[in-house]
Amino acid sequence: MIVYDLSCAAGHRFEGWFGSSADYASQRERGLVACPQCGSAAIDKAPMAPAVPMKGNRQIETRQHVAGGALPPEAAEMLRKLAEVQAEALKSSTWVGEAFAEQSRAIHYGEREGTAIHGQATADEARALLDEGITVMPLLFPVAAPDELN
Repeated sequence: MIVYDLSCAAGHRFEGWFGSSADYASQRERGLVACPQCGSAAIDKAPMAPAVPMKGNRQIETRQHVAGGALPPEAAEMLRKLAEVQAEALKSSTWVGEAFAEQSRAIHYGEREGTAIHGQATADEARALLDEGITVMPLLFPVAAPDELN
């Protein structure tokens, strides 16, 4: 998975997650990458700082940032509400782990009861599911597998 900082012709900056740089190029060429603020498909990669790993013995301080300053209070509240909505949705779904693609197909094709599930899928698996007409979406916030929780 690769994350790009992107910007549209109007100067709006946003993040895009892609399976590879070739996936980004392909999606951009097909007009599938668009600005979430204005809908413009005139998208370019924005300058990015390199990802330099920290030493293993250093604590990481986590802060929310946006280009040009701190996260506006409205945005922080929106993210908090989105996290709450995701947490509520996960309560009524079943973790299927790496079997997500297989289980999604089974539900879609009527081989399994149509219940809400969540789990892990590679970018290629997710793309294949979408190509088959199976509705899936990425979770906005990371989720730990139940057996990895304290």
